[in-house]
Amino acid sequence: MTPPYEIRADYDARTIVVYQAYSHAIADAALRAGRFVAPFSFRRMTWIKPSLIWLMHRSNWARKPGQERVLAVRITREGWQEALSRAVLTTADPAAVARAAVHVQWDPERSPRGAALNHYSIQVGVGRHLIRTFTDEWTVGLTDLTPRVRKAADLVRAGQAAKAQRLLPTERAYPLPQALQDALSPRG
Repeated sequence: MTPPYEIRADYDARTIVVYQAYSHAIADAALRAGRFVAPFSFRRMTWIKPSLIWLMHRSNWARKPGQERVLAVRITREGWQEALSRAVLTTADPAAVARAAVHVQWDPERSPRGAALNHYSIQVGVGRHLIRTFTDEWTVGLTDLTPRVRKAADLVRAGQAAKAQRLLPTERAYPLPQALQDALSPRG
């Protein structure tokens, strides 16, 4: 059984993959440059998610206006853990949340068909004061997953969720120091 508050991700020894959905203009510019550039906003919080299925649910499988393109953003594990170490749960004291450089919230994970599961997926909001660090230091690669996501969405709609699942990356439990895991887990 999956623990209720466990980060599940596609990662290797150096990096972790997080996902974001963007407009065509933002995705095209970023892919051309190999990094985030305008019209990406460097002045507001950006939310990164290590669960592709959760992002697919949120973006309506890359069909929501302004979220038609799905990028896999490979960042350093060092950067990921730095972000998490600076995070405050969005359910914390409002004053602490307002001051936080990074926000964390947990939302029910989803099945490929969109059903809420009994465990949660982490969403990490990188605040505007850390955006340049995220884009220029932590990010080491961008990949356009839109064609694969659209194919998976077509399979789900055709009742072939198992085939769709095989198109998606394998996400496994991400190891965190216990103190950080405890700090990021909501108190029941």
